[in-house]
Amino acid sequence: MAKRLFVGNISFNSTEGDVLDLFKQIGNVASCNLIVDKFTSKSRGFAFVEMATDEEAAKAIAELSGKELDGRAIVISEARPREERPRSGGYEGGGDRGRDRGYRGGDRDDRREPSYR
Repeated sequence: MAKRLFVGNISFNSTEGDVLDLFKQIGNVASCNLIVDKFTSKSRGFAFVEMATDEEAAKAIAELSGKELDGRAIVISEARPREERPRSGGYEGGGDRGRDRGYRGGDRDDRREPSYR
């Protein structure tokens, strides 16, 4: 069964191919996913690598943890399951929630007494 690993402290200059090549030295890699910033498309400094077997995952942790990749010592551990977080925005998960935002009608001058009195 495949085991998912968290790889941290990756150089921001490293590519997904660099991480994949490093882990291929240990064994069969089922998947490699370098996490990137959605606005700049630059690395965020961590990745998830899925090794084909539990034995290969244990070997990767033992042999590669602390090894340098592009000048930084990477940290490897078994990935934890993703936490469920409340969704933000939209109708159910946030937004305005019916909060009173103050007077919404016309100009402020419309609320004054007529000047002909």
